[in-house]
This record gives sequence, structure tokens and C-alpha cells, in this order.
Amino acid sequence: MRARILGRTEIPVGEIGFGAWAIGGNAHGNSYGPTDDAVSVAAVQWALDLGCTFFDTADVYGWGHSEAVLGKALAGHRDGVQIATKVGGDFYHGGVQTNFDPEYVRFALDRSLERLQTDHVDLYQLHNPPAEMFGDPAAYAILEELQAENKVRHFGVSVHAPEEALAAIQVGKPAVIQIPFSLLRQEWIDEVLPAAAKHGVGAVAREPLGNGFLTGKYSGAEAFPPGDIRSHWPRGLLRARATAADQFSFLLDGETKTLAQAALRFVLSFEAVSTAIPGIKTPEQAEEDLAAVGGLFTAAQLKRCRDLFRENFGR
Repeated sequence: MRARILGRTEIPVGEIGFGAWAIGGNAHGNSYGPTDDAVSVAAVQWALDLGCTFFDTADVYGWGHSEAVLGKALAGHRDGVQIATKVGGDFYHGGVQTNFDPEYVRFALDRSLERLQTDHVDLYQLHNPPAEMFGDPAAYAILEELQAENKVRHFGVSVHAPEEALAAIQVGKPAVIQIPFSLLRQEWIDEVLPAAAKHGVGAVAREPLGNGFLTGKYSGAEAFPPGDIRSHWPRGLLRARATAADQFSFLLDGETKTLAQAALRFVLSFEAVSTAIPGIKTPEQAEEDLAAVGGLFTAAQLKRCRDLFRENFGR
């Protein structure tokens, strides 16, 4: 696994990390369908064996379950990996509500550390906070306190929109931004990635497989099970995503054998991206995704990808 530097943290991370959202299971209706914990643990451990070093989760994934599974699977390997988690979805007080109060952030981190079986996290991220927080220096004060206490090595923020990412970069506090960057969501390329590189902010590409549609395994006619976020998506959106994904088959060649591998190589073709974190549920998925490391796509290939996006995939 080739390494890149995670912005100004100076931490070397594998180009492809492990997105642990899915291994939280579907008990609370915000994941990617049912899981088997033994299979999840095996997936994490196989990823480790294949050279994966960066593992990203959030406390709200499975209401702590993803962190607990990850903590179990990484036991005995803490010194060789980087663990990232997130805070902001308060599931401790009935349902899930947004909570970024400093006292809550401190409380939630302690619970996360217990589940992850560690005394610190390498990256602690505000999990999709309200828009007004991104550019507010005071929003990051509690993270600076936790960093001074060595419970957090570095901190960052997970965003939904380019303007949020730019505000976080410009305020100068977060060392890392996490962005939903993929062949289907390329709006980060023109402004956000150059700004991140200029200011030494690491960029973590989440959902690089487009919520699974960039694996080429879905037609848009599927009925997703309860607890899978896609079960609520309109049928037209499912079909549109599957149709868009089909248009990237030209990226397959001798080195890139599957659409998922092509999707990962696309985001890694941008040097400002420190690591891509596909969601992984099984050892087989870990093997396929981690085998995606290869040369960058050519300028002509990238242009064709970008033209498809600008043309809204012909819709």
C-alpha cells in the first residue's frame, strides 16, 4: 500500500483506507443493510494484512457498534494504524439529534475511546455540523482542548457541500476535511482540492464508490432492505445512479479490472486527496478495493470523466 501524507498532520496514510460506516449494521436504520460481526472483524483484519493503515468510523454508525467492532478487530495493532472517528450525532438521549456542545463532545469522545479500546484517536472530526460552524473559530475550541490533553492527535470536519469545506479551510483550524468525492460527485475539483493543497489541509474522500453504485453491481431496480439508507431513495434516483455508473466502463483496462477499482483510482488521481475510504463489509470487498492502487489516470481519461459530470451524465 502506497502512502500519502495527511495534510499538515504529517501522518503517512495508505492511499486506500477502510470506511467503517457499514459494519455498524442496520439496527438503527442508518447504514447499508445487515452485517455479521464475525465477517466484519474478518474484513478489518484482512484489510490490515493487505496493508491498510487508516480506519475511519463515527460514533453514530450503529450507535457505537461500528466503533466497538473496529476496536475488537484492531486489538493488538494500535501502534500500526491510524483511527479516525466523528462526533455530533447524539444517540445517547433518545433517538438521534445534532449536538456539538463542548460538554457533549468531551463526553462522546470518552465513550468512543472505550469502544475503540484506545486512549486517543489520530483524527477526531465534527460530523456534518450546521453551516454556521465551519467558519467559526470558536467551534473548534473543544477539539483544541482535547488535542492538548493528548486524547486527539489531530482534528477535522466532515462536510456536505463545497462552501462548507472552503469555510473550514479558510478559518485555519481543521487539519483535515472529509468530502463525499467520487465519479458521481466531482464538484470538489475546481476550488476545494486546490484550496486544501494550498493550506496544507488533508482531504479524505468518503463515499468514493457512490453509495455502492460505482461497484457496477446495481441496476437501479433493487429493493434495498430495511435499515439501508438507499431503501428510502426514489426509484428515479436509483436508476439514474446506475445509468451514470455504466458510463464509466471505459476506465476498465488490464490494470483496473472492476468499476470499483476505477472509481477509487479516479479520486486518487488528484494529489490533494490523502486517502479514499470505501465502505467495506467483507474480506472480499477489502481485497477488491485495496487492489485498486495503481497509476493515475491520464489527462484524457480524467477529461472524459469530468465532461460526463458536467453534462449531468446525459440526463
